[in-house]
Amino acid sequence: MATELKPIKEGKVREIYDNGDSLIMVATDRISCFDVILHNVISKKGTVLTQISKFWFDMTKDVIPNHMISVDVKDMPEFFRQERFDGNSMMCKKLEMLPVECIVRGYITGGGWASYEKDGTVCGIKLPEGLKESDKLPEPIYTPSTKAEIGDHDENISYEQSIAHLEKAYPGKGEEYAAKLRDYTIELYKKCSDYARTKGIIIADTKFEFGLDEEGNIVLADEMLTPDSSRFWPADVYEAGHSQPSFDKQIARDWLKANPGNDWTLPEDVANQTIGKYLEVYEKLTGKKL
Repeated sequence: MATELKPIKEGKVREIYDNGDSLIMVATDRISCFDVILHNVISKKGTVLTQISKFWFDMTKDVIPNHMISVDVKDMPEFFRQERFDGNSMMCKKLEMLPVECIVRGYITGGGWASYEKDGTVCGIKLPEGLKESDKLPEPIYTPSTKAEIGDHDENISYEQSIAHLEKAYPGKGEEYAAKLRDYTIELYKKCSDYARTKGIIIADTKFEFGLDEEGNIVLADEMLTPDSSRFWPADVYEAGHSQPSFDKQIARDWLKANPGNDWTLPEDVANQTIGKYLEVYEKLTGKKL
């Protein structure tokens, strides 16, 4: 019998296990909306998240190294060779995570649209006049935020504030790290959104996280371009001027909003529709069935 291992860190959706010189990240089938973990389990969701991240990590390793070592449980300690870890676990390099969430927006939607309607800016960046909701931006914009503890909300910061924030943590390196994070974020977004477009998917916005390896190199980490960290829209029905249908947990969010007093529990059909969207985006992007 394999020894029972306990996660060293549990996020809203992920569990992280220490594996000596590496970490094992397990994407669970939990789902969170509005920063609350729902009572439902969305089966297969963790596998979709892990396998989509693997797909993108493989595609972008020429742009920047990433933390993935293996998604094969045969490469992991015996404890992980049980069904509940198969497909949804990733063995990763240990990194020192940088304290900035790197958000890139190629289209104007969500909180960005609300902010633009108010004063023509998103996260302090002045945008052209006359944009409609869901419009494609002339160029993708980088809008970093600080990382909050579970239960708190991340706080949007300007690029200049990201320099100061990184400088505080890494004296003498703030400017260099901030510029690299911005440039990597935009380059990754452009490469992947161009690819996704050929598969009928618009990536409206996404967030990346980065860490430092022992040599001080910046390495892409966490998850990558999943329906949890990105807004994916079907390109065939895209039309600016209103909000778009999306391949993510929007169905779940909409139902929760429409049904106050829901006790954070989705009806089964809404849970099934949600995983249906996750699977659809995986199949479109990779050309494979899960």
